[in-house]
Amino acid sequence: MNIAIQITLAAAGIFLFVGLIGGVMKYHGIMTSENHRAPVYIDVAHRASLMYSFAALVMAELLKYSPYSVAVQCVITGVPLFFFATAVAQYFKLGIENKVRNQFKQRNFVTTWGMLLLIVGEVGGVGAIVWGFIDTQFLL
Repeated sequence: MNIAIQITLAAAGIFLFVGLIGGVMKYHGIMTSENHRAPVYIDVAHRASLMYSFAALVMAELLKYSPYSVAVQCVITGVPLFFFATAVAQYFKLGIENKVRNQFKQRNFVTTWGMLLLIVGEVGGVGAIVWGFIDTQFLL
């Protein structure tokens, strides 16, 4: 197993663990709020982290069939993982502050250029991983 796959599997485990911690935070919010609802972004962070854990598992499995060098694999998996992690961190930050229900209400760097970078990084990286799998399994 190469380092790109190891990093991706480690990220999957970390996202799963963070998602479980987010579930504890969500439960705490439900039990301590008057309306028995967790802060919106704690709920989002909890679910996003769990979904990203499984996305990372799929990425790791697809990387096993990659035609790219290990260095390229590290980049095409590292970029989406970075954006997954920054998204979850932002959700937790907003949830802990509990001041915002919609982070896109105000235009700023994060909601404009940050989102553009996230889209290009996630779609580009995962697209390259999927293409590598298709290339080695169907086209060769």
